[in-house]
Amino acid sequence: MRPALSVLLLTTLIGAAQGLLLTLAGTELAVRVGAVALPSGFLLLGSVLVILLSAAGLLASFFHLGHPERAWRAAAGWRTSWLSREVIVLPAFMGAVALYGLARWSGHGAALLLVLLSSVLALALFVCTGMIYAAVKVIREWASPYTVVNFVLLGGASGLTLAAALAAFTASDVTPELAPTLGRLALLATLLAGASRLAAQWRNARLVAKTTLQSAIGVRHPRIVQRSQGAMGGSFQTKEFFHGRTPAQVQRIGWVALLAGLVLPLLLLAAGAGVALLTGLAFVLQYLGLLAERWLFFAQARHPQNLYHQTIG
Repeated sequence: MRPALSVLLLTTLIGAAQGLLLTLAGTELAVRVGAVALPSGFLLLGSVLVILLSAAGLLASFFHLGHPERAWRAAAGWRTSWLSREVIVLPAFMGAVALYGLARWSGHGAALLLVLLSSVLALALFVCTGMIYAAVKVIREWASPYTVVNFVLLGGASGLTLAAALAAFTASDVTPELAPTLGRLALLATLLAGASRLAAQWRNARLVAKTTLQSAIGVRHPRIVQRSQGAMGGSFQTKEFFHGRTPAQVQRIGWVALLAGLVLPLLLLAAGAGVALLTGLAFVLQYLGLLAERWLFFAQARHPQNLYHQTIG
């Protein structure tokens, strides 16, 4: 399928925000059990970053709507639509994080309860976003438990890396061991997310198509080639259901996703888990790699309609 930049930005930005919020919740719990001293500035700045990233993702989502003024109607189908549920959960998540940030800023005792509520909403948002695609049975690359798992793990890894960078940049506010600890956790989360995504790629590469040109038109000839889609130019199908890149270009994007999203962040985190510059660079590279990974997620989804509209003619 043809990936829309707005969707790539939406899913990666809110994924990083959710991962960061879950890290803040873990830090709050560590404070309550006495494992670390209270890093107020880190937690407050983190909550602000979560809201900014979520707002940027929400803003990006409007650019792939034909009628943005009707966006509110997307929530109407919440009983059956995962997209509608995402539309409801995302602003609820942002509202809960805003309340948590206010509680942390004022020193209110409800901060822990609010961050735990935000964590529940973050996990629900991961499920809603992943199920938008996992529920599409006709696209077998998406119809897999890997889809939701990868949204959770990749978002969690990027959020942890961002948290490690933020802790390192606010070193005067946090206990010395917080930034290195978060950096090591980000390294482990990135390894886990990378392994899960590679497993999904291996699974998708082994899928055998259930629909062929022969089965579609009832002709058993061993070699059937589509020469034209029956029109003089492009159509909605060729513009929206095919990415238009050559196999060599797709392979290069795959290398970008692997190197920038997995290998280089791992090396940087291993070299300096508590160093601000290295963890910050690791997050930037990882985010660029996640954009490439998300492009592949959409581009490698083989829709059956492409059997009939591969060539303009």
